[in-house]
Amino acid sequence: MSPLSSSAQKIQNILTEYGYPYEVVEHTESTRTAQEAADQAGCALGQIVKSLIFRGKASGKPILVLASGPNRVNEKRIGEFAGEAIGKADADFVRAVTGFAIGGVPPIGLTEKMETFIDEDFQQHPSVWAAAGTPNAIFELRTEDLQKMTGGRIVSIK
Repeated sequence: MSPLSSSAQKIQNILTEYGYPYEVVEHTESTRTAQEAADQAGCALGQIVKSLIFRGKASGKPILVLASGPNRVNEKRIGEFAGEAIGKADADFVRAVTGFAIGGVPPIGLTEKMETFIDEDFQQHPSVWAAAGTPNAIFELRTEDLQKMTGGRIVSIK
C-alpha cells in the first residue's frame, strides 16, 4: 500500500492518537463529491459525511455542518441553532479555519475549534464515511463516534 499524502497522514495520526481503529484510505480516483466518495467506498450516498463550513454573518465565526450525502443544508435552521444568520464560506475562509481545501475537509483535525452540527439522518446507518484531508482520501467510522470525535450537536439540518 502506498504511503498517505501528508494531509491524509495527519488525519490518520489523529485517529491513532485518540485510540480510534479507523484507517484512512487514499484512492487514485476523486472522492471530492459525495457521489464520488460513495462510489469509492461502496456505500449508500446517505453514509457520506459532507463537511460544510458556514460563516456567522454577525460574528464571522466558522460553523461546521456535517451533512448526509444527499441532503441540502437549511441555512435558516442552522442559523437558528447557531444564534445568528449564516452564509456560505468562500474557499480561502475554509482553508484558513480548517487547514484543508474544499473537497477534502475532514470532521476532525481542523485548525480552529468550531461549533458543529451533525445531520440526524446519519442515525439510520451503523457507519459513515468522511473525508480525510484530501479530495481522494476517506475513512469509515461508526456513526456514534462521529459525535464523540467532533462534540457536535445532532440536529435536523434540512
